[in-house]
Amino acid sequence: MLNRLRKKIRWYYLVIAIGLLTLFSFSNNGTNYFEISKNLDIFATLFREINTYYVDEVDVGKLMRKAVDEMLNSLDPYTNYISESEIEDFRFQMTGQYGGIGAQVGQKGDYVVITDPYEGFPAQKEDLRAGDAIIEIEGKSTKNKTTSDISKLLKGQPGTKVKLKIKREGSGEMEKVITREEIHVKNVPYFGMINNETGYIKLQSFTNDAGKEVKDALVELKKNPALKSVILDVRGNPGGLLHEAVNIVNVFVPQGQEVVSTKGKVKEWDKIYRTLNPAIDTEIPMVVLTNRGSASASEIVSGSIQDLDRGVVIGQKTFGKGLVQSTRPLSYNTQLKVTTAKYYTPSGRCIQALDYSHRNEDGSVGSVPDSLKKEFKTRNGRKVYDGGGVDPDVVVGQIALSKIAESLLSRQLIFDFATIYRSKNEKIAAAKEFKLSEVEFNDFKKFVSDKDYGYSTESEKALEDLKKKAREEKYFDAIASTYEQLKEKLRHDKESDIEKNKAEIIDLLEEEITRRYYFQKARYEASFAHDEDVQEALKVLNDAEMYQTLLKPTTRK
Repeated sequence: MLNRLRKKIRWYYLVIAIGLLTLFSFSNNGTNYFEISKNLDIFATLFREINTYYVDEVDVGKLMRKAVDEMLNSLDPYTNYISESEIEDFRFQMTGQYGGIGAQVGQKGDYVVITDPYEGFPAQKEDLRAGDAIIEIEGKSTKNKTTSDISKLLKGQPGTKVKLKIKREGSGEMEKVITREEIHVKNVPYFGMINNETGYIKLQSFTNDAGKEVKDALVELKKNPALKSVILDVRGNPGGLLHEAVNIVNVFVPQGQEVVSTKGKVKEWDKIYRTLNPAIDTEIPMVVLTNRGSASASEIVSGSIQDLDRGVVIGQKTFGKGLVQSTRPLSYNTQLKVTTAKYYTPSGRCIQALDYSHRNEDGSVGSVPDSLKKEFKTRNGRKVYDGGGVDPDVVVGQIALSKIAESLLSRQLIFDFATIYRSKNEKIAAAKEFKLSEVEFNDFKKFVSDKDYGYSTESEKALEDLKKKAREEKYFDAIASTYEQLKEKLRHDKESDIEKNKAEIIDLLEEEITRRYYFQKARYEASFAHDEDVQEALKVLNDAEMYQTLLKPTTRK
């Protein structure tokens, strides 16, 4: 008991000491030292009393983490504490590098399965396939392990080996010994020609060398003498390193051009970022594709291209994150990722949403009243606005999947059918050319005929709400027969829904099947024909007059 009390006393004075050290490390910028000291002392004494007298044993680490997280949650969504155990994941987000086998994994039943082996890395080279269930690692069962558990076991020092037992559709169990490598997840997972004249570059992240990868992609595309235009796709790209955003814009605009500026509380950190190198091509017509998932560095790129009238932005309004984070080292190999500034595109506008709380379900900024927006001008004099996100020059409505398609995807039936298809077909046509036959689509319908993929339509949900409310208000008996008639009319026939949404389901099947043979590049090539944003971009790029008109002031109200 005495030893325990001594430990608590030592711990208490350690907290006070750390608090005082922290206090005296603050820069002399008018901070109220007394308030800081007082509140640190209150916190330490409160923590001590809880640890000493609370009825149950306290997990000090968890309690402190909760306190830290709640404190940071009162600031903005992007200021975060990074514990020692999270450092490696954070480094991967910044560098795109880790030691492992090079594959994405996902949960399926009791086991974790390979969902996406990266082309050219150990998993693919050892013929691990999407759909392979990992049932043992180093002789130990993986049953009921999570994706996080399996991911940690698959990662390791480059050059080390890991022994897996997998179960494959149509082949049964087999063993694989895979030598880990340093995995660098590419910022540009795909580039190529959509048609004879238009190149396409998919940019999925902003880790180290993102600018170089975009530059290399454009240089390679320009080897095609027929190239006349290019599409840069930043849809779903959450951002990353600010200087890489500048490097990417530099591929398309001249040396010395301001791309973005940052302003914060610490004036010494206010900076203007300009392009440092000669551009690769300042004239080729270009489109930047955006959506609600395009955030941060993606908004620097799309906003700068728009402000400089270097290209046309097409798609949906971007996320609305115009804040810059810096990492600050803390004790015990932990770090603080703290918001230090806001960034501004060349026109002077800030992309940051006006508030953090009122956002869409996907986190992107909601509608902003015109009265709260400020007007800015692009190089050509077009009107652009702040208040949250980049508004595209050409808006393409976001097309939601049908309920039946959502259900087939969420219950992994599209994935499972592709796994079976791959086990029965050694080769298929190129991703751009592959088409699912009528016979194969009928095979899919047979495959799902005895599977559970039920779902409720919005009309059915509304009808159930009506029933609940009518019962609460004692009206249901009077409308019971009418309710049953409506329910029967709304009852959907799953097979007819599959036929009704046949084209959409075939697109999803073709995309998933081609990925089994051609990996990440198939995801893009198989989708070009039915990608509304891509098709709109081609329409604009194929019409020189429309393209030029969109870059003139009269096109924006």
